[in-house]
Amino acid sequence: MSMKYLSTRGGCSGQGFEEVLLTGLAPDGGLFVPEELPRLSTADLREMRDLPYAELAWRITSLFASGAFPEDELRRMIESSYAGFAHPEIAPLTALDDGEHVLELFHGPTLAFKDFALQVLGRMLDHVLRQKGKRALILGATSGDTGSAALEGCRHSSQVDICILHPQGKVSEVQRKQMTTVAGENIFNLAVEGNFDDCQRLVKAAFADQSFLPAGRQLVAVNSINWARIVMQIVYYVHAGLRLGAPENPVSFSVPTGNFGDVYAGYLAREMGLPIERLIVATNENDILHRFIGGNDYSISALRHTFSPSMDILVSSNFERYLFDLFGRDSEALAQFMAAGAAGGAKLSDSRWRDMREVFDSASADDATTCATIAEVWRDHGVLLDPHTAVGVRAARDCGRDLQVPMICLATAHPAKFSEAVAAAGLQAPELPGRLQRQFQRPERYRVVENDLAALTAILGGLAV
Repeated sequence: MSMKYLSTRGGCSGQGFEEVLLTGLAPDGGLFVPEELPRLSTADLREMRDLPYAELAWRITSLFASGAFPEDELRRMIESSYAGFAHPEIAPLTALDDGEHVLELFHGPTLAFKDFALQVLGRMLDHVLRQKGKRALILGATSGDTGSAALEGCRHSSQVDICILHPQGKVSEVQRKQMTTVAGENIFNLAVEGNFDDCQRLVKAAFADQSFLPAGRQLVAVNSINWARIVMQIVYYVHAGLRLGAPENPVSFSVPTGNFGDVYAGYLAREMGLPIERLIVATNENDILHRFIGGNDYSISALRHTFSPSMDILVSSNFERYLFDLFGRDSEALAQFMAAGAAGGAKLSDSRWRDMREVFDSASADDATTCATIAEVWRDHGVLLDPHTAVGVRAARDCGRDLQVPMICLATAHPAKFSEAVAAAGLQAPELPGRLQRQFQRPERYRVVENDLAALTAILGGLAV
């Protein structure tokens, strides 16, 4: 029996994986989640322990996408997605000390963890659209790495055009060039005169009313609201946990967190049966999630621009998916909480806040602390961290832990992408891989657009003709 999905806002249920893949944001404004989460028994996890990464990914993805693809085709898509990764283990673990490990998620084509999902997502979309005889316009917003990974994952797709919004002047130079130098007739980059939350707001508004598109065309989301991305991220939690003693022994994770999609995947792995003792939500100075988890204060403050721009986010879209579970899947209670948060601030009941604290811990780090952590880890272990990963390592150390339980810090990007932060730590940034150096010799192609929905949809309508 194929898995069915429902919306966190209660207005859409019984959807299949194909519909969820193509729709992204639910028609009622909510996010799709499974009607029932699959479970992995101790025996299941033991049987998966020695599988190659692509085989493990196929096993887990099959639980969520059953019926959407022929079995051999899904396996082929996943294997070809990871064939281009630079490390044979795909997601290798590097040990620091006292049971502390770094999970390297930057060996894909754009040197960031987003490659794990978006390489597969591009192939899934192309397959489904080809089967339906349709063409779609992919629309996404990025605070840094999603855009380049989406473009790389979808640039060869015959059935899509892709347009990525990024905040003008608020991503690193490497991140910008990774997007704007990608060649392809189906690729479009827009620099929005605003911040990432403005980009995200414009994308959501465009999805809510697609009347600007020609008849027969639709928008498809590749941001972390797309359920297929969450599924592919579950895999590396299971992979790392099995490498370090699961299912017999528990593990913990520290996750640099912006839009909450990555750490939410860890929460799902825990709910499915992986013995995760703690999930640490690591934030930079944009610390709404830390303030909420640590002190039950869900209030938006002014956005600060930091050395870890992929985490410069105030409204974490995927957090709604977790809150849906926390509220007992009560869509009305969830909607009231989200409205209160948007209006200025919200609090949980003491019992619900304690329930959240049973799963999550949190910490934040400012730029000075981030750079000090980069320098400290390099000095002590000879391992160079990017600023996002440094925030995760710092949070893990600040939260304290049981030294008998391995702590796995997600390394979400290659340090060469953030030379400014590495230099501020007093270190020399590594050179970019030759592939990117060659790519950056191409001219940049992007258009600046004002922070206005009408201006955006006028451009998008022309792209979709």
